[in-house]
Amino acid sequence: MPLLNLSLDLSLNPLYFIQPGSFKEIKLHKLTLRSNFNSTDVMKTFIQSLAGLKINQLVLGEFKNERKLESFDNSLLEGLCNLTIEKFRIAYFDSFSKDTTNLFNQLVNISAISLAHLYLDTPKYLPKNLRWQRLEIVNCNLEQFPAWELDSLKEFVLTSNKGMNTFADMKMESLEFLDLSRNRLSFKTCCSHSDFGTTRLKHLDLSFNEIITMSSNFLGLEQLEYLDLQHSSLKQASDFSVFLSLRNLRYLDISYTRTEVAFQGIFDGLVSLEVLKMADNSFPDNSLPNIYKGLTNLTILDLSRCHLERVSQESFVSLPKLQVINMSHNSLLSLDTLAYEPLLSLQILDCSFNRIVAFKEQGQQHFPSNLVSLNLTRNSFACDCEHQSFLQWVKDHRQLLVKVEQMVCAKPLDMKDMPLLSFRNATLSEEARLSISVSVFTVLHGFSGSSFSRYKFYFHLMLLAWLAKGITEGKVPMMHFVIYSSQDEDWVRNELVKNLEEGVPPFQLCLHYRDFIPGVAIAANIIQEGFYKSRKVIVVVSQHFIQSRWCIFEYEIAQTWQFLSSRAGIIFIVLQKVEKSLLRQQVELYRLLSRNTYLEWEDSVLGRHIFWRRLRKALLDGKPWSPEGTEDAEKS
Repeated sequence: MPLLNLSLDLSLNPLYFIQPGSFKEIKLHKLTLRSNFNSTDVMKTFIQSLAGLKINQLVLGEFKNERKLESFDNSLLEGLCNLTIEKFRIAYFDSFSKDTTNLFNQLVNISAISLAHLYLDTPKYLPKNLRWQRLEIVNCNLEQFPAWELDSLKEFVLTSNKGMNTFADMKMESLEFLDLSRNRLSFKTCCSHSDFGTTRLKHLDLSFNEIITMSSNFLGLEQLEYLDLQHSSLKQASDFSVFLSLRNLRYLDISYTRTEVAFQGIFDGLVSLEVLKMADNSFPDNSLPNIYKGLTNLTILDLSRCHLERVSQESFVSLPKLQVINMSHNSLLSLDTLAYEPLLSLQILDCSFNRIVAFKEQGQQHFPSNLVSLNLTRNSFACDCEHQSFLQWVKDHRQLLVKVEQMVCAKPLDMKDMPLLSFRNATLSEEARLSISVSVFTVLHGFSGSSFSRYKFYFHLMLLAWLAKGITEGKVPMMHFVIYSSQDEDWVRNELVKNLEEGVPPFQLCLHYRDFIPGVAIAANIIQEGFYKSRKVIVVVSQHFIQSRWCIFEYEIAQTWQFLSSRAGIIFIVLQKVEKSLLRQQVELYRLLSRNTYLEWEDSVLGRHIFWRRLRKALLDGKPWSPEGTEDAEKS
């Protein structure tokens, strides 16, 4: 009769009918024995009937944690030594056998043992003839750490247990996998081959324990490939090159270990390391130094929650294979992209939950070309003139940015929580606008100089000086300065720029977002790059323009410029119908538009043709633009 693979759960009825040898020709995959046999004799009879049988997995007890069994009788296991069992699991007994030595004597021929949710009297010694290759003790109550000698054991999982306080040396010569996590253990010394009695260890997990004193640099554990120390309190970890022997290590986690990384050679020797996690540790002066020398195979680096305020430009110079960096939940004030420029393989950079205001000046030019994901959400972005180039960069690279729609302004207060994508480069903050407006126009109209700041008075002098310089040098300006609301920027870009700069003849325009020089004061940019180099000023009037006091301020400066420069002219374009109630609030502008002819945008074939013809004629006129000249055009 061929052998069968069967899974049997014998938990429903007593098996009085079973006789020895009943299962001689059956191969069992999984056999589960629970608590409802009527007597111990019945259980013994059943186990004897399994003599000579091959069983893949034998489970004794409640394997689904439905309820805990009250007691366990060692004699139930008599006869197990005559069985060939791959995996044996005992689980959920409230009162387990005190004689664990005798219990283990019955399990000498088993390859893998699992003990879960038991109260164990930990024996000091185990039988010498055990053939175990894997031992798992999980969620048990132990009297002391099982410092056993098991030469055959290759995997030992001892996790989430209670009752133990201190680690004791083991001797397991064949051990390759060791998990001692979540036991609240203290390690007086760590770590070398003498602690574990093996030189073959490849996987070591000491996470979620108490104090671990690093007194050795893993001498004799050179084959280690995986090391997890997270959420344990490391002592002396930054006093020397603690990982120096681990040339084969590929994964290291020292997150949440309360380590201050003061020694720059802490990671010396980790030439094969691919993943390094070190979240929630600290650095002197909250600055990241170059501590990654020699980690040429590193691909993933987690530096989140490390209280970092600065990143040195030399921090990542020796990491050619680094692909992912997590810098989230730090205190970075700016993003110095020069630090990331050497990372030719970088694909993902997470800088969310920092205090970043903007890039450092022109920093956006230095991002690695392979970058495909940049997370800058939950930062403290400043939406003002000083950072216009950064704000424009955000708009131009929205495909690169993670959740770009969630990137919002933090200051100034009147723009708080406004999405960065809604910001336009021509929109200036209150502080910047106030510093470059009003003063000239109001001083010329007889206001007392004492009512204005000294800076605004200097702005007036700067305007006079630049105009005088232009007249003295006899320079003829060729550009046309455009004043408009940020809300109308799409029309300026798609209509005005396209038709004037690409038309025949072409006209050169001066625009904030494109022509102002980075790093130069706003006042100097407006005077030198705007008014000083412009023949005329084009004012795009709309509902948005009227409601923006900053646009009105800039328009008032244009009036002053027109007054001072004999060749200057202002051309008004009314982009949309403006409510007269709003227009009357700007008295001077209302009077000008009432007395003079202006251009109105009409989005139709004929309307567009007339509009562009009249605008080109006004721009070509060498004199200040005459409203009467356009009245004829209107009648034609």
